[in-house]
Amino acid sequence: MLAAQVVEYNKPYALNTVPTPTTLSEYDVLLKVKVASLCHTDSMVSAGSFSTKLPCTASHEGCGEVIALGSSVKDFKNGDRVMAGLPFHRCGRCSDCLGPDEFRHYCPNLEGHLGVTTHGAFAEYMLVDARESSPIPDNVTYETAAPMACAGITIWGGLVKAGLKAGETVALVGAGGGLGHLGCQFAKALGLRVVGIDARDQGLDLARNSGADVVIDARIGKEKVVDEVMKFTDGKGVDSALTISDAPGAAALGCAITKMHGTMIQIAQPPEVSVPYHELIFRDIRIHGSLLSTRLKSESIRMLEFVAEHNITVKTNPFFGLREIPKLAELAHSGKMAGKAVVIVDEDEIRKQKERRGIA
Repeated sequence: MLAAQVVEYNKPYALNTVPTPTTLSEYDVLLKVKVASLCHTDSMVSAGSFSTKLPCTASHEGCGEVIALGSSVKDFKNGDRVMAGLPFHRCGRCSDCLGPDEFRHYCPNLEGHLGVTTHGAFAEYMLVDARESSPIPDNVTYETAAPMACAGITIWGGLVKAGLKAGETVALVGAGGGLGHLGCQFAKALGLRVVGIDARDQGLDLARNSGADVVIDARIGKEKVVDEVMKFTDGKGVDSALTISDAPGAAALGCAITKMHGTMIQIAQPPEVSVPYHELIFRDIRIHGSLLSTRLKSESIRMLEFVAEHNITVKTNPFFGLREIPKLAELAHSGKMAGKAVVIVDEDEIRKQKERRGIA
Protein backbone atom coordinates (compact mmCIF):
# COMPACT_ATOMS: atom_id res chain seq x y z
CA MET A 1 0.00 0.00 0.00
CA LEU A 2 1.04 3.63 -0.45
CA ALA A 3 1.89 5.67 2.64
CA ALA A 4 3.25 9.17 3.35
CA GLN A 5 5.93 8.80 6.00
CA VAL A 6 8.32 10.75 8.14
CA VAL A 7 11.63 9.11 7.26
CA GLU A 8 13.97 11.84 8.50
CA TYR A 9 13.35 14.68 10.94
CA ASN A 10 12.86 18.16 9.48
CA LYS A 11 12.45 16.75 5.97
CA PRO A 12 9.36 16.49 3.72
CA TYR A 13 7.19 13.38 3.84
CA ALA A 14 8.32 10.48 1.66
CA LEU A 15 5.78 8.50 -0.38
CA ASN A 16 6.65 4.85 0.17
CA THR A 17 5.14 1.50 -0.73
CA VAL A 18 4.82 -0.44 2.54
CA PRO A 19 3.16 -3.73 3.54
CA THR A 20 -0.58 -3.62 4.20
CA PRO A 21 -1.24 -4.66 7.83
CA THR A 22 -2.38 -8.27 8.04
CA THR A 23 -1.78 -9.22 11.69
CA LEU A 24 -4.44 -7.90 14.07
CA SER A 25 -4.27 -7.97 17.86
CA GLU A 26 -7.47 -8.78 19.73
CA TYR A 27 -8.77 -5.19 19.88
CA ASP A 28 -7.48 -4.05 16.48
CA VAL A 29 -9.61 -2.85 13.60
CA LEU A 30 -8.26 -2.56 10.07
CA LEU A 31 -9.66 0.47 8.25
CA LYS A 32 -9.64 1.23 4.56
CA VAL A 33 -8.76 4.91 4.96
CA LYS A 34 -11.25 7.26 3.35
CA VAL A 35 -10.07 10.69 4.56
CA ALA A 36 -7.13 11.88 6.66
CA SER A 37 -6.10 15.36 7.74
CA LEU A 38 -3.11 17.35 8.91
CA CYS A 39 -2.76 18.79 12.41
CA HIS A 40 -0.23 21.11 14.06
CA THR A 41 1.12 18.15 16.03
CA ASP A 42 2.22 16.59 12.74
CA SER A 43 4.83 19.33 12.39
CA MET A 44 6.06 18.49 15.89
CA VAL A 45 6.40 14.84 14.89
CA SER A 46 8.40 15.86 11.83
CA ALA A 47 10.64 18.02 14.01
CA GLY A 48 11.41 15.12 16.33
CA SER A 49 9.59 16.54 19.35
CA PHE A 50 8.29 13.10 20.36
CA SER A 51 11.43 11.11 19.45
CA THR A 52 9.29 9.08 17.06
CA LYS A 53 10.89 5.92 15.75
CA LEU A 54 11.27 6.32 11.99
CA PRO A 55 9.95 5.64 9.45
CA CYS A 56 6.47 6.50 10.71
CA THR A 57 3.32 6.93 8.62
CA ALA A 58 2.02 10.43 9.34
CA SER A 59 -1.38 11.85 10.40
CA HIS A 60 -3.32 11.15 13.56
CA GLU A 61 -6.62 12.37 12.13
CA GLY A 62 -8.19 9.62 10.06
CA CYS A 63 -11.36 7.72 9.36
CA GLY A 64 -12.47 4.90 7.14
CA GLU A 65 -14.41 1.71 6.58
CA VAL A 66 -13.89 -1.45 8.64
CA ILE A 67 -12.54 -4.35 6.58
CA ALA A 68 -11.14 -6.65 9.32
CA LEU A 69 -11.61 -7.11 13.08
CA GLY A 70 -9.58 -8.48 15.97
CA SER A 71 -10.96 -11.43 17.91
CA SER A 72 -12.26 -9.40 20.88
CA VAL A 73 -13.87 -6.52 18.97
CA LYS A 74 -17.60 -6.35 19.70
CA ASP A 75 -18.46 -2.70 18.94
CA PHE A 76 -17.88 -2.79 15.18
CA LYS A 77 -18.53 -4.97 12.14
CA ASN A 78 -17.19 -5.02 8.61
CA GLY A 79 -18.48 -2.08 6.59
CA ASP A 80 -18.90 0.26 9.58
CA ARG A 81 -17.75 3.87 9.25
CA VAL A 82 -15.23 4.64 11.99
CA MET A 83 -13.28 7.64 13.31
CA ALA A 84 -9.88 6.52 14.56
CA GLY A 85 -8.99 7.15 18.19
CA LEU A 86 -5.41 8.29 18.79
CA PRO A 87 -4.29 6.02 21.68
CA PHE A 88 -3.12 2.60 20.54
CA HIS A 89 -2.87 -0.43 22.83
CA ARG A 90 -3.00 0.91 26.38
CA CYS A 91 -1.71 -1.55 28.93
CA GLY A 92 -4.89 -2.12 30.99
CA ARG A 93 -2.83 -2.58 34.17
CA CYS A 94 -1.61 0.85 35.33
CA SER A 95 -3.42 3.19 37.72
CA ASP A 96 -4.66 5.34 34.81
CA CYS A 97 -6.14 2.35 32.98
CA LEU A 98 -7.71 0.93 36.13
CA GLY A 99 -8.81 4.27 37.59
CA PRO A 100 -11.50 6.74 36.53
CA ASP A 101 -12.47 6.64 32.87
CA GLU A 102 -11.29 10.21 32.30
CA PHE A 103 -7.63 9.23 32.84
CA ARG A 104 -7.30 6.15 30.63
CA HIS A 105 -5.84 8.03 27.66
CA TYR A 106 -2.93 9.07 29.91
CA CYS A 107 -1.70 5.45 30.16
CA PRO A 108 2.13 5.75 30.39
CA ASN A 109 2.58 2.33 28.83
CA LEU A 110 0.71 2.97 25.58
CA GLU A 111 2.19 1.25 22.57
CA GLY A 112 1.80 4.60 20.86
CA HIS A 113 -0.41 7.35 19.48
CA LEU A 114 -1.45 6.95 15.85
CA GLY A 115 0.64 9.11 13.54
CA VAL A 116 2.70 10.41 16.46
CA THR A 117 4.66 7.45 17.79
CA THR A 118 3.14 4.67 15.66
CA HIS A 119 1.80 4.48 12.11
CA GLY A 120 -1.08 6.80 11.24
CA ALA A 121 -3.65 7.69 8.61
CA PHE A 122 -1.69 8.96 5.59
CA ALA A 123 -1.96 5.50 4.04
CA GLU A 124 -4.43 3.37 2.15
CA TYR A 125 -5.06 1.21 5.23
CA MET A 126 -4.48 1.70 8.95
CA LEU A 127 -4.77 -0.26 12.19
CA VAL A 128 -6.74 1.38 14.99
CA ASP A 129 -7.69 0.36 18.52
CA ALA A 130 -11.42 -0.43 18.74
CA ARG A 131 -11.50 0.60 22.41
CA GLU A 132 -10.58 4.19 21.48
CA SER A 133 -12.40 4.55 18.15
CA SER A 134 -15.93 5.74 17.44
CA PRO A 135 -18.76 5.09 14.97
CA ILE A 136 -19.50 7.93 12.57
CA PRO A 137 -23.18 8.95 12.36
CA ASP A 138 -24.78 8.44 8.96
CA ASN A 139 -25.19 12.16 8.28
CA VAL A 140 -21.56 13.07 9.13
CA THR A 141 -19.24 12.88 6.14
CA TYR A 142 -15.78 11.34 6.23
CA GLU A 143 -14.40 14.79 5.39
CA THR A 144 -15.96 16.17 8.56
CA ALA A 145 -15.14 13.15 10.72
CA ALA A 146 -11.39 12.99 10.04
CA PRO A 147 -10.50 16.37 11.62
CA MET A 148 -12.71 15.49 14.58
CA ALA A 149 -10.30 12.69 15.53
CA CYS A 150 -7.90 15.22 17.09
CA ALA A 151 -8.88 18.84 16.40
CA GLY A 152 -12.53 18.20 17.18
CA ILE A 153 -12.18 16.04 20.28
CA THR A 154 -9.37 18.23 21.65
CA ILE A 155 -11.37 21.46 21.55
CA TRP A 156 -14.51 19.60 22.66
CA GLY A 157 -12.52 18.18 25.57
CA GLY A 158 -11.35 21.66 26.52
CA LEU A 159 -14.92 22.91 26.63
CA VAL A 160 -15.96 19.88 28.71
CA LYS A 161 -13.10 20.55 31.13
CA ALA A 162 -14.08 24.24 31.40
CA GLY A 163 -17.45 23.10 32.76
CA LEU A 164 -19.39 26.17 31.66
CA LYS A 165 -23.17 26.60 31.63
CA ALA A 166 -25.35 28.08 28.90
CA GLY A 167 -25.19 31.88 29.05
CA GLU A 168 -21.62 31.99 30.35
CA THR A 169 -18.72 33.35 28.32
CA VAL A 170 -15.73 31.52 26.87
CA ALA A 171 -12.75 33.00 25.04
CA LEU A 172 -10.77 31.12 22.42
CA VAL A 173 -7.23 32.42 22.04
CA GLY A 174 -6.49 31.19 18.53
CA ALA A 175 -10.13 31.13 17.45
CA GLY A 176 -9.50 31.11 13.71
CA GLY A 177 -7.49 27.93 13.37
CA GLY A 178 -8.45 24.30 12.87
CA LEU A 179 -9.40 23.79 16.51
CA GLY A 180 -10.62 27.31 17.09
CA HIS A 181 -13.29 27.48 14.40
CA LEU A 182 -14.71 24.18 15.65
CA GLY A 183 -14.61 25.53 19.20
CA CYS A 184 -16.61 28.59 18.16
CA GLN A 185 -19.32 26.39 16.67
CA PHE A 186 -19.38 23.92 19.58
CA ALA A 187 -19.53 26.72 22.14
CA LYS A 188 -22.37 28.55 20.40
CA ALA A 189 -24.36 25.33 20.04
CA LEU A 190 -23.83 24.74 23.79
CA GLY A 191 -25.40 28.15 24.49
CA LEU A 192 -22.20 29.98 25.43
CA ARG A 193 -21.16 33.51 24.53
CA VAL A 194 -17.95 33.38 22.51
CA VAL A 195 -15.00 35.74 22.34
CA GLY A 196 -12.74 34.87 19.40
CA ILE A 197 -9.16 36.13 19.43
CA ASP A 198 -6.72 35.63 16.56
CA ALA A 199 -3.77 37.39 14.93
CA ARG A 200 -4.38 36.60 11.26
CA ASP A 201 -6.87 38.15 8.88
CA GLN A 202 -7.97 34.70 7.66
CA GLY A 203 -8.34 33.52 11.24
CA LEU A 204 -10.41 36.50 12.28
CA ASP A 205 -12.74 36.01 9.32
CA LEU A 206 -13.09 32.30 10.06
CA ALA A 207 -13.84 32.91 13.74
CA ARG A 208 -16.47 35.47 12.78
CA ASN A 209 -18.04 33.13 10.24
CA SER A 210 -18.00 30.32 12.82
CA GLY A 211 -20.27 32.24 15.16
CA ALA A 212 -18.06 34.14 17.59
CA ASP A 213 -20.07 36.93 19.25
CA VAL A 214 -17.10 39.27 19.27
CA VAL A 215 -13.83 38.93 17.36
CA ILE A 216 -10.66 40.69 18.55
CA ASP A 217 -7.41 41.11 16.64
CA ALA A 218 -4.54 40.14 18.96
CA ARG A 219 -2.22 42.37 16.97
CA ILE A 220 -3.61 45.44 18.76
CA GLY A 221 -1.63 44.37 21.83
CA LYS A 222 -2.39 42.62 25.11
CA GLU A 223 -3.68 45.65 27.02
CA LYS A 224 -6.14 46.64 24.30
CA VAL A 225 -7.34 43.05 23.91
CA VAL A 226 -8.00 42.90 27.65
CA ASP A 227 -9.87 46.21 27.44
CA GLU A 228 -12.08 44.89 24.63
CA VAL A 229 -12.86 41.71 26.56
CA MET A 230 -13.71 43.69 29.69
CA LYS A 231 -16.10 45.88 27.69
CA PHE A 232 -17.87 42.77 26.37
CA THR A 233 -18.09 41.17 29.83
CA ASP A 234 -19.04 44.30 31.82
CA GLY A 235 -15.64 44.42 33.47
CA LYS A 236 -15.66 40.86 34.80
CA GLY A 237 -13.64 38.90 32.26
CA VAL A 238 -14.62 35.65 30.58
CA ASP A 239 -15.70 32.70 32.70
CA SER A 240 -13.02 30.55 31.09
CA ALA A 241 -10.43 30.91 28.34
CA LEU A 242 -9.13 28.15 26.10
CA THR A 243 -5.61 28.84 24.85
CA ILE A 244 -5.16 27.14 21.49
CA SER A 245 -2.40 29.35 20.08
CA ASP A 246 1.22 28.53 20.87
CA ALA A 247 2.35 32.09 20.15
CA PRO A 248 4.54 33.69 22.83
CA GLY A 249 2.27 35.46 25.28
CA ALA A 250 -0.86 33.51 24.33
CA ALA A 251 -1.14 31.78 27.72
CA ALA A 252 -0.56 35.05 29.57
CA LEU A 253 -3.28 36.68 27.48
CA GLY A 254 -5.64 33.78 28.18
CA CYS A 255 -5.16 34.32 31.91
CA ALA A 256 -5.44 38.13 31.71
CA ILE A 257 -8.89 38.01 30.09
CA THR A 258 -10.24 35.38 32.50
CA LYS A 259 -12.32 36.46 35.49
CA MET A 260 -10.86 36.30 38.99
CA HIS A 261 -10.91 32.69 40.30
CA GLY A 262 -11.60 31.51 36.76
CA THR A 263 -9.90 28.75 34.78
CA MET A 264 -7.64 28.95 31.75
CA ILE A 265 -7.52 25.70 29.81
CA GLN A 266 -4.11 25.22 28.16
CA ILE A 267 -4.42 23.21 24.94
CA ALA A 268 -1.55 24.57 22.83
CA GLN A 269 1.86 22.94 23.22
CA PRO A 270 4.55 25.66 23.10
CA PRO A 271 8.02 24.85 24.47
CA GLU A 272 7.16 26.79 27.63
CA VAL A 273 3.95 28.18 29.13
CA SER A 274 4.74 31.55 30.70
CA VAL A 275 2.27 33.45 32.89
CA PRO A 276 2.90 36.48 35.15
CA TYR A 277 2.79 35.50 38.82
CA HIS A 278 0.09 38.02 39.69
CA GLU A 279 -2.43 36.12 37.57
CA LEU A 280 -1.91 33.06 39.77
CA ILE A 281 -1.31 34.70 43.14
CA PHE A 282 -3.42 37.85 43.18
CA ARG A 283 -6.19 36.85 40.77
CA ASP A 284 -6.34 33.13 41.64
CA ILE A 285 -6.43 32.06 37.99
CA ARG A 286 -6.29 28.26 37.73
CA ILE A 287 -4.49 26.72 34.75
CA HIS A 288 -5.58 23.27 33.65
CA GLY A 289 -3.92 21.37 30.83
CA SER A 290 -6.09 19.32 28.48
CA LEU A 291 -5.09 16.34 26.33
CA LEU A 292 -7.76 15.10 23.91
CA SER A 293 -10.75 14.64 26.24
CA THR A 294 -11.75 13.01 29.49
CA ARG A 295 -13.75 9.78 29.00
CA LEU A 296 -12.24 9.69 25.51
CA LYS A 297 -14.43 7.14 23.74
CA SER A 298 -17.74 8.17 25.28
CA GLU A 299 -17.00 11.86 24.72
CA SER A 300 -15.92 11.15 21.12
CA ILE A 301 -19.24 9.43 20.47
CA ARG A 302 -21.10 12.28 22.18
CA MET A 303 -19.15 14.84 20.14
CA LEU A 304 -19.91 13.12 16.81
CA GLU A 305 -23.59 12.92 17.70
CA PHE A 306 -23.46 16.63 18.60
CA VAL A 307 -21.80 17.36 15.24
CA ALA A 308 -24.62 15.52 13.50
CA GLU A 309 -27.39 17.18 15.52
CA HIS A 310 -26.09 20.75 15.23
CA ASN A 311 -24.62 20.55 11.72
CA ILE A 312 -21.11 21.48 12.87
CA THR A 313 -18.99 22.07 9.77
CA VAL A 314 -15.26 21.94 9.16
CA LYS A 315 -13.59 24.50 6.92
CA THR A 316 -11.51 22.15 4.76
CA ASN A 317 -8.88 22.53 2.08
CA PRO A 318 -9.14 19.20 0.24
CA PHE A 319 -6.47 17.41 -1.75
CA PHE A 320 -7.19 14.31 -3.80
CA GLY A 321 -4.94 11.29 -3.31
CA LEU A 322 -1.88 10.59 -1.18
CA ARG A 323 0.43 11.86 -3.92
CA GLU A 324 -0.99 15.35 -3.31
CA ILE A 325 0.32 15.41 0.28
CA PRO A 326 3.40 17.53 -0.57
CA LYS A 327 1.03 20.25 -1.86
CA LEU A 328 -1.13 19.83 1.24
CA ALA A 329 1.88 20.30 3.52
CA GLU A 330 3.04 23.34 1.55
CA LEU A 331 -0.32 25.06 2.01
CA ALA A 332 -0.53 24.14 5.70
CA HIS A 333 2.90 25.62 6.40
CA SER A 334 2.35 28.77 4.34
CA GLY A 335 0.55 30.63 7.10
CA LYS A 336 -2.22 31.48 4.63
CA MET A 337 -4.54 28.53 5.21
CA ALA A 338 -7.92 28.90 6.89
CA GLY A 339 -9.25 25.73 8.51
CA LYS A 340 -7.95 22.19 7.98
CA ALA A 341 -5.94 20.56 5.21
CA VAL A 342 -7.45 17.16 4.34
CA VAL A 343 -6.55 14.44 1.87
CA ILE A 344 -9.24 12.29 0.29
CA VAL A 345 -7.42 8.94 0.23
CA ASP A 346 -9.84 6.36 -1.16
CA GLU A 347 -10.46 6.35 -4.92
CA ASP A 348 -14.25 5.92 -4.58
CA GLU A 349 -14.34 8.74 -2.04
CA ILE A 350 -12.26 10.92 -4.38
CA ARG A 351 -14.79 10.32 -7.17
CA LYS A 352 -17.75 11.17 -4.88
CA GLN A 353 -16.08 14.34 -3.57
CA LYS A 354 -15.14 15.54 -7.06
CA GLU A 355 -18.68 14.92 -8.32
CA ARG A 356 -20.06 16.86 -5.38
CA ARG A 357 -17.72 19.78 -6.14
CA GLY A 358 -18.18 19.61 -9.91
CA ILE A 359 -14.50 18.86 -10.49
CA ALA A 360 -13.62 16.99 -13.68
